[in-house]
Amino acid sequence: MGIVFAILIIGVWSTHLYYVLTSVDVTFTSPLFYFHVLLQAYLYTGLFITAHDAMHKTVSRNKYINKIIGYTAAFLFAGMSYNRLIKNHFDHHRYPGTENDPDFNVNSQNFFIWWGTFMVRYTTIPQLIVMAAAYNVLKIWIPEINLWFFWVIPAFLGTLQLFYFGTYLPHKYPHEHSMDPHNARTQKKNHLWAMLSCYFFGYHFEHHDSPHTPWWKLYQIKGE
Repeated sequence: MGIVFAILIIGVWSTHLYYVLTSVDVTFTSPLFYFHVLLQAYLYTGLFITAHDAMHKTVSRNKYINKIIGYTAAFLFAGMSYNRLIKNHFDHHRYPGTENDPDFNVNSQNFFIWWGTFMVRYTTIPQLIVMAAAYNVLKIWIPEINLWFFWVIPAFLGTLQLFYFGTYLPHKYPHEHSMDPHNARTQKKNHLWAMLSCYFFGYHFEHHDSPHTPWWKLYQIKGE
C-alpha cells in the first residue's frame, strides 16, 4: 500500500500541475483559481510526506524502491537533496526540540524567524540552481504568471503547511511533561482534520513514538 499511495500522490501532483500550467488561467475573481492553487499546495505537502516515509523505509520493504521514490519525491518538491533530508531528519528524531535538532530553533519561537531558519537549513546551492534552470526552461512554453501561481507559490504554501503542522505546533515551547520523551505534542483526535491539515502529521507524538508507521496508518496509532 505504501507504493500505491506514493505513486498516487506523485501521479496526481504531476497530472494536476500539468493541467493548471497549460489549461487554467490566472483569474483572481474566480474561486476555482484559488481552489487549484490550494490543491496544488496540498499535493506538494503530499510529495514531501512521501519522501519522508521513504526515509523511514515505510514506502516499500525494498530499500532500492524506497530510495528511488524518496529521491523522486524530494526532487519534484523543490529540487531538494534527499541525502541532506535524511541526515537532518534523523538528527531531528534523535534530538527533538533541543539545540541539536536541525528542525528546532532554540533562539526564537517566533513563527517566521523559526520558519526562515528551517528553510535555510534545508536549502542548498545546487537546489537553487536546479530550480532556477527549471523555471527558465519551463517559461519557454508556460506563461510566467502560471508558473508563479501554480508551481512556485504552491511549493511555498506546502512548506508553510509542513512547518506549521509538522514542526512548529508539535515542538514549540513550552515543552510539557505530556510531550516526553520526544518533546512532541499531538493534535486532538479528529481524523478528517488531521488528514486535511497535514496527512496525519499533526499526530506528531505518535509519529515520534512509532516512526516506522506510515503516514496513512498514523490515525490507527492515535486510536490506540
